[in-house]
Amino acid sequence: MKYTHYVFDAYGTLFDVHAAASRHADDIGEGWDRLSQTWRAKHLEYTWIYAQTGRHTTFWDLTERSLDTAIATIGGVPSGIREKLLEAYRVLDAYPEVPGVLDALRAKGATCAILTNGDPDMIADATSSAGIADKLDRILTVHDVGIFKPSMRVYSLVTDTFGCKPGAVSFQSSNRWDAAGATVFGFDTLWVNRSGAPAEYSETPPTRVATDLKPLRDD
Repeated sequence: MKYTHYVFDAYGTLFDVHAAASRHADDIGEGWDRLSQTWRAKHLEYTWIYAQTGRHTTFWDLTERSLDTAIATIGGVPSGIREKLLEAYRVLDAYPEVPGVLDALRAKGATCAILTNGDPDMIADATSSAGIADKLDRILTVHDVGIFKPSMRVYSLVTDTFGCKPGAVSFQSSNRWDAAGATVFGFDTLWVNRSGAPAEYSETPPTRVATDLKPLRDD
């Protein structure tokens, strides 16, 4: 295999970040998709602001704050739905191909790991509920460096942990900005463009682009 280590972003790459809102779409009403998209966009935006201003907080804190902004954006949700959405965010669905891809890579001798902005307890809940906890060799979180992606300190967790050069790593993310950060660090990157988003960050192109993780089975 070309790569010794396969490292995955979690939210949006392994786990469907819109699953929480879709589960409660009927209760939220026709604005559920707008709520979900705003929730995700604001969640990311808040991590960038913290990273750029040299501050840090928990990912869960930003999960709640970004949800409140999303709820306000659509004019509110019925009583009790906020709590249900937060509960659902801790047990997001994994994308269908994820278990098989992880099994295939590990069967070939590769190491599979997560590198995430998420808190350790959040990721523990997500991997357990999705049934993939035993398919991962390591879970690396920004908790260990006290800053969110795309700080280079976050990506260095991988090389420090595995004692490897960046070129030994294939990094997978559905977030184009995350793939760009990992590319700058020196990883080979797979941009998992699940939504068919337009190309951007042309100065830091990903090594590969795919609509899901299935191509990794052929590595």
